[in-house]
Amino acid sequence: MTLSGACGQRSKQPVMDARQKAILRDIVSVIAITAIAVVAIVILRNYVNRSEATRAMQDLGRNVLEYRKTHGRVPPESYVDGIKANLEGSVRLRGLRYRGLAINSESQPDEILAYTEGVYRSLFSGSRVLVLRLNGAVEWIEKENFDRLLPEQKRKLEMQQQREM
Repeated sequence: MTLSGACGQRSKQPVMDARQKAILRDIVSVIAITAIAVVAIVILRNYVNRSEATRAMQDLGRNVLEYRKTHGRVPPESYVDGIKANLEGSVRLRGLRYRGLAINSESQPDEILAYTEGVYRSLFSGSRVLVLRLNGAVEWIEKENFDRLLPEQKRKLEMQQQREM
C-alpha cells in the first residue's frame, strides 16, 4: 500500500447512526410539540380573558341602559362601582373608567361611556382597549385608534360645556 492510498481512504462509519438520528428526531419533535402547546395556551388564555371581559362589559352595558331607561340619565359612578363587583368576569375589567360625568343630553349614541384602562394584547391583533358605548355596544378598539378617539370626545364635551355657560 502506498502512502497516498492510505491517506485517501475514508472511514466508512456514518456521521450519525440510526439510533442517534432517532433520538435527535424525538428531541426535535418534543421541542416542536412543546412550543406549539405553549403558543396554544397563550392564545387560549388571551381568548378567555377577552371573552370574560367582553361579557362583563356587556352586563355593565345592560345595567346602565336599564338605569337610563328608568331614570332618564346614565347612572352615577357610585352606582356603577356597586354593580361592577357583582358582574361575572368583572376581574377582567382591569382599570375600568366610567365617563358618566362626560355624558349629557347632546351626547351621541356612539360616545364612549366606559372603557378598560388595562390594555389587552394579542399575538395577532396587537394592543386593544375594551369600550362600552352610550348605546350599549361593546367593542374592542385598537389602542392607537382609542388614543385618538377619546381626546376628540373630551374636546367636544368641553366645547359643549363652554357653549352652555
